Amino acid sequence: MRRRVGILGVVAAVFCTAAPFAMAGEPDVPGARVLQMQTAFNPGLPGAGEGVRVFAKTVKQMSGGGLTIKIVEPGRIAPTKDMLDAVIAGDLEAAFTWAGYATSKSAVFSLFGTVPFGPGPSVMVSWLLDGDGGRIHHDAYDKLGVAGIPCGVQGAKGGGWFRSDLNTPEDFKGVKLRYGQIPGEVVARMGATLAPVPAGEFFYQLQQGKVDGGEMSTPAMDAALGFDKLGLPYYLPGWQQPSAVIDFLMRKDKWEALPKPQRAQIETACRANIAWMLSRSPHTQALALEKLRASGVVIKQWAPAILDAFRKNAEIVLKERAEADADFAAAWANMKKFMAQGLDWRSMSRLP
Repeated sequence: MRRRVGILGVVAAVFCTAAPFAMAGEPDVPGARVLQMQTAFNPGLPGAGEGVRVFAKTVKQMSGGGLTIKIVEPGRIAPTKDMLDAVIAGDLEAAFTWAGYATSKSAVFSLFGTVPFGPGPSVMVSWLLDGDGGRIHHDAYDKLGVAGIPCGVQGAKGGGWFRSDLNTPEDFKGVKLRYGQIPGEVVARMGATLAPVPAGEFFYQLQQGKVDGGEMSTPAMDAALGFDKLGLPYYLPGWQQPSAVIDFLMRKDKWEALPKPQRAQIETACRANIAWMLSRSPHTQALALEKLRASGVVIKQWAPAILDAFRKNAEIVLKERAEADADFAAAWANMKKFMAQGLDWRSMSRLP
């Protein structure tokens, strides 16, 4: 029998931020420039949540206190999914958010947010900083009048939590699942029914059997939110999101109004944050898997036939998006070419 737990702690962990985080970034240098930056991530949670605190601290240290970022908790000024609109309207001075929230403005952003079987964190960073990814990312935001700076890269999500075992592609027929846009289209092609469940309600609805399963976040985030208490199997790998880019956003005119040294400090702090998240994530996820196993969670790997079905249907969905959007098509082709160029080295350089 599966254990039942209350959801108040989980919901609070997702949406609430303790007072010390809300006050982080108060200046201690007279005349310091203070940027009000709303975060999409609770600073008390691992991954991007930790990343927002590290980024703010790095900016303050690099500027000698002359530039300070005051972290505003999720939802305080604008709903998380609407932060880009708030930046464009001038209601939000700066934002620290997931690139995927910008997909409503341009399909290109999905390549930086959620790409089934896309690049892992290190390859994503290489495409951003050494390939054409950085240019594509910059141009997509520039068209919106926004300065968008890659400021972190999140590692892979878990494959999801499910109320029953999924052993064959046929097992997806008729099940009600929570997945994002592109992955959702993939599982829908396999016969699943999509459930548009907000993140803060997923735990409760999964616990109550109102949905049959789906994705939440990384293993570390899932463990921090108490999903191990549900007594459900946890599937890996997270085929639907091998990596995700975290962005620092400001409206272009406000960004250009900052002195050049301060802009350089923010850009450098963002690159440092990317490096920090890359180094932090693997060990954090490993510890999370240990915690999940110790809590009695059965961790399963997707059957090869299911992974093949995911991949086949993902290629169809991405092809359809490319046919409908020329900018997406060009960017996706560029990403695929970059990944293919490094495939030999990545496979041949690994020890057996």
